[in-house]
Amino acid sequence: MRLYKDVIAFKVDGKPARVKERVIKDSEIHLIINGILSRRFYVTPSNLREFTIGYLLGEGLIEKVSDIKLLDIDRGTINVGIDLKDESMARESVVGSDSLGGWRYRIESVKEINSTFSITSDELFEAFDRLVKGARLWKMTGGAHVAALVSGDKFILAEDVSRHVAVDKIIGAGALEMVDFTETFIVYSGRMPADMLIKVARVGIPIIASNAAPTYSGYKVAVDAGLTMIGFVRDERFNIYTHPERIKT
Repeated sequence: MRLYKDVIAFKVDGKPARVKERVIKDSEIHLIINGILSRRFYVTPSNLREFTIGYLLGEGLIEKVSDIKLLDIDRGTINVGIDLKDESMARESVVGSDSLGGWRYRIESVKEINSTFSITSDELFEAFDRLVKGARLWKMTGGAHVAALVSGDKFILAEDVSRHVAVDKIIGAGALEMVDFTETFIVYSGRMPADMLIKVARVGIPIIASNAAPTYSGYKVAVDAGLTMIGFVRDERFNIYTHPERIKT
């Protein structure tokens, strides 16, 4: 499936000129959980199985892939059946939007990350080099966020118009490959607000690094959750905002 469209644009560099450009596809996806919880997303229509699994894990709705009893994808509709750990959630009709933090505001359901996993600064920069080289949609369109989960020799990469969904996709892919999340780290493009950090902490990933900035809400989550948060990874420098013991410089 082509995840971009060719369009005609006008480039002005002294005189008008028609040029062919590529724009990334985004589609509305309707996620229905147990026939009760309903959530709509605009996503890049790829890796939807991985996205669904990662979303359910990051929201704390499931603890493992086998908790999913049904996962049916029919064009723009995804139907899933799960054993809800919190039955009170079944009384809700709509899962909150990303801008409201969704269910991710439930920081009390996140256990502190207990991991002695560490990486070197060289490993961090190498991962970002691979991220940039693998970011196909970003290079073609400029409209994608890109994220990667690094687990030993595995480098699981995903791109999406949404930074949240890109991370959902790599978490879901990692779960399907049965990686030990406590021995992994994430590199990605995008800010690090509270809802993103809660998602990552909930599955036990101990390190997240971005070439963008954190927010103070994200900083507070990282402190409380025992998560190492790294920002502004560029030009051979970066800032370690929380729990620096996991980075060997």
